[in-house]
Amino acid sequence: MTGLLAAAGQWLPSPRLALLGALGWGVLMGLNAFGFLWLSEWQTPRRAAAVTLIFALGAATAFPIGHVAYRILCRGDRAETRFAAAFLAFSLATVGATALLYALQYRIYYAQWHGDLLSLQWAFEFVFTTLGAFYQFAVLGLRIYFPWGFAALFLLSILYAAKPR
Repeated sequence: MTGLLAAAGQWLPSPRLALLGALGWGVLMGLNAFGFLWLSEWQTPRRAAAVTLIFALGAATAFPIGHVAYRILCRGDRAETRFAAAFLAFSLATVGATALLYALQYRIYYAQWHGDLLSLQWAFEFVFTTLGAFYQFAVLGLRIYFPWGFAALFLLSILYAAKPR
């Protein structure tokens, strides 16, 4: 048990890295989302700001999670292994956290038309509204990461690959 706790302690980022990484990654993905929406000529600044905030908060939440996942996945000392582990960990963490925040916001909006709390009707509506939000995010939200979010992910993975564990 102590071996697992010691390993878990090595997986965690330092508080400074967690804070600065979360702020930096959140700002980068927020700017990426804002740039995509601006270039797409969104006509509703309030909604564009909300989407930008979801992407920024999702990325900020995802950075420490991605770092831990990177440490768990990275088993080798080769730069290619570190790059692949960082790319996989940060991409899944960023997309997952952002999709979760999107689904929560989506669920909050549609909750006003749902049945009584914890009823069978509510359970079905909760599950299918959440699944619908994930589907909508996959279809419409993932494209916001291209091309600049993808480039930032590539650069972050290179930074992680450049430094040995």
